[in-house]
Amino acid sequence: MAKQDFYEILGVSKSATQAEIKKGYRKMAIKYHPDKNPDDKTAEENFKKAAEAYEILSDENQKARYDQYGHAAFDGPQGGGGFGGGGMNMDDIFSQFGDIFGGGGGGFGGFGGGGQRQARVKGSNMRIRVKLTLEEIAKGVEKKVKVRRKVQAEGVTYKTCSACNGQGQQMRVTNTILGRMQSAVTCPTCQGAGETISTKPNGADAQGLITKEETVSINIPEGVTEGVQLKVGGKGNEAPGKNSIAGDLLVLIEEIPHETLKREGTNIHYDLYVNFSEAVLGTSKEVETVTGKVKIKIDAGTQSGKILRLKGKGLPSIERYGTGDFLIHINVWTPQELNKEQKQFFDKMADNDNFKPNPNTTDKSFFEKVKDMFS
Repeated sequence: MAKQDFYEILGVSKSATQAEIKKGYRKMAIKYHPDKNPDDKTAEENFKKAAEAYEILSDENQKARYDQYGHAAFDGPQGGGGFGGGGMNMDDIFSQFGDIFGGGGGGFGGFGGGGQRQARVKGSNMRIRVKLTLEEIAKGVEKKVKVRRKVQAEGVTYKTCSACNGQGQQMRVTNTILGRMQSAVTCPTCQGAGETISTKPNGADAQGLITKEETVSINIPEGVTEGVQLKVGGKGNEAPGKNSIAGDLLVLIEEIPHETLKREGTNIHYDLYVNFSEAVLGTSKEVETVTGKVKIKIDAGTQSGKILRLKGKGLPSIERYGTGDFLIHINVWTPQELNKEQKQFFDKMADNDNFKPNPNTTDKSFFEKVKDMFS
């Protein structure tokens, strides 16, 4: 079933400004808020759809990808399941976008007697770099990395914060020229957690956390590029409190340069050198691509600069728009040192009509050949 257009969900046009997108999300979130629609699964789904749409459209980079590729830019292995876009739950929504309304309770006031909703404290994100070879990028790979993250200590217990009665916020009244104004501020006692430590085990810090080394498995989709950042949800630092949620592990991709292959988007370029005799007489060569070895034929009379195209032997697109090509650039190697017999042979051939350059109108320039390949 086709997913609904994000702009349509928020009721805005594709040319909408960030302010209009924010206003559209606020309107939909109020309409479908769970406090206003208790036990209404349809309203809850619409509430999640609005949050997902806002998550993408409120970020200029993600919005640009969506405008170009649509939902395909966030589907597949790099989509939900911990890699951004989609799959949002209510905790994610309230922790990420609750403050869009201002005011207390994570920004959402009570509806129909539902009361304030306590904001859930989220731990800090962690960032790591993962280096990949072209072969790993071509096929996708699972990487296991060791990270040192903050987690709640075993045996730590918490109690409701007496300063804010577990709300995580306190109301502050200030006098202004417009009169008395009331606003919500993060509780300084519990730092917004709504809880304070009751029992702190030995070795834990003031927040009841310890540093622990863990091995995290990261499923990296095929076709990623240098600088892409993936997200493993819930594998960052934990936060104090029974109702807190862990931050995310952000994975920055680094590409290891290949010794002989050069990447250009989804295409791979390879320089193949053949000797003069092979170019004249023709030959066959075995070439190592990113997905395995292939055998190619070099026709007799092949000129230096000819490009052979192996369609679909490049890298897959991360947006799942097909696979690139493997482009083999033929280079005829000119001998730099000749023995007496070889020199005599080429001296004799120097004036031979068959050895004189004779390009005809059907011969195309290098740039024309490249243009033809992608036309």
